[in-house]
Amino acid sequence: MKYLFSAAIIFAASLASAQDKFADVFTKINTDVQQNSKAYQTLKYETETIGHRLTGSANGAKAEQYAFDLLKSYGCDVKFQPFEVESWNRKTINVEIGADKNSLAKTKAVTLAHSPVSADITGDIVDAGNGLEVDYQANPDKFKGKIALIYLGVLPGSAAGTKSLHRSEKTAIATKYGASGVIIINTVKNGVLLTGTASVTGKLIPIPAICIGLEDGMALKEKLKTQPQVAHIAMTNFSGLIKARNVVATFKGTEMPKDKIVVGGHLDSWDLATGAIDNGIGSFAIMDMARTFKKLNLKTKRTVEFVLFMGEEQGLLGSKAYVEQAKKAGNLGQVKFMLNYDMTNDPKGFSTSRAEMKELFTAWGADIVKIDTGFKNLFNAGAGLHSDHQPFMLEGIPTGGGAGGKLPNNSGPFYHSDGDGFKLVDEQGLKNTVRYSAMLTYALANTPKIPVGVQNEEELKTFLESQNLKEPLTIAGEWRWK
Repeated sequence: MKYLFSAAIIFAASLASAQDKFADVFTKINTDVQQNSKAYQTLKYETETIGHRLTGSANGAKAEQYAFDLLKSYGCDVKFQPFEVESWNRKTINVEIGADKNSLAKTKAVTLAHSPVSADITGDIVDAGNGLEVDYQANPDKFKGKIALIYLGVLPGSAAGTKSLHRSEKTAIATKYGASGVIIINTVKNGVLLTGTASVTGKLIPIPAICIGLEDGMALKEKLKTQPQVAHIAMTNFSGLIKARNVVATFKGTEMPKDKIVVGGHLDSWDLATGAIDNGIGSFAIMDMARTFKKLNLKTKRTVEFVLFMGEEQGLLGSKAYVEQAKKAGNLGQVKFMLNYDMTNDPKGFSTSRAEMKELFTAWGADIVKIDTGFKNLFNAGAGLHSDHQPFMLEGIPTGGGAGGKLPNNSGPFYHSDGDGFKLVDEQGLKNTVRYSAMLTYALANTPKIPVGVQNEEELKTFLESQNLKEPLTIAGEWRWK
């Protein structure tokens, strides 16, 4: 039986390879990107002349216009997709911690997004460990009216198999148990601070949430073992309706123009730095894919849309707006696949939410390996949350992207921090994202039949449960099944 199954896979892969003769086009894409890519230099220009790309800010609007103009200069059919939504940005913060109210000392901290417009609290700190439900259930009353101290990831020494949740989900749990505030300990050495949303909904949360550095946080945990600790957190922030624009470049399909492949990633960044890694390397790779398609005059059977989303950092605002507008227009069903590029660098293979894509993806990957053995033709099937693929996935649409790459120049620790600058970007790694992903996009838009379709409600429910996503989606209020 095992032999027959393996033979079937080999046959399917050879069939896919036979029906999809894309090697010549892959070679053209490879040559163009290696010789003519503009991703590195345009990202450098943007970070140096515009800076951060916070949604709703003047810089954000400049970045939207820059992306539009750049795609237009490549000859693309490009448009803005405006949306209006409630957004957030930080103003002032002051954090003081000590053994009692009379011995408070200023602590370096940064506000987490969607904290209240104004907050000024003083309270006892209670260690909530990893910030999971289990950390509260032993004594739930002790957190009421207190400030919960939470480790961002999974604490060293935690039980094997301990899972982690997103900072927003941990904040939601603390709020559920009556905490008056949240202090999240970053996991990166040398006092690096990170920002990011503490809201599962993209709306204001009722309690202030802040991040402090690893060393300060772990020292605070130690003090709590022997004596009480008190925190004073004062902050002001902005929250209100803002206008933003997704940027969409469209390449109309020749045979199935109403079938659409969306290639997306977020253009916006946080405001602590220029967001070169998160998500400059993703969004500027997408623009360079569009440049390559236009330069080579590539034709596809299905329509391809290269989409730069705004507002991802503040709650997937742009991708949610895209999906909602498509639903209202009655054409969301045209989207047959969504490829997402968020901090993607130097992929070694392809990933997808749907395991059924393995034969096709690896057959195309085998042709790429013939061009460059640095591509390892890895395949990963699975699903997660908290990036712009999520709104599509929750409509049953298959998603995917690059897999197996590593962030350049040890840039992982600077995620969402004030260290996320252009010096971290690797030019060849960025080119690799462009060329391999342009090949995947071309193949997906031209293969005669995509073997997976949009999941119906029951199929989607079963799939999300199989991916262990019911709990985080329930916390976020996005689990729509009983």
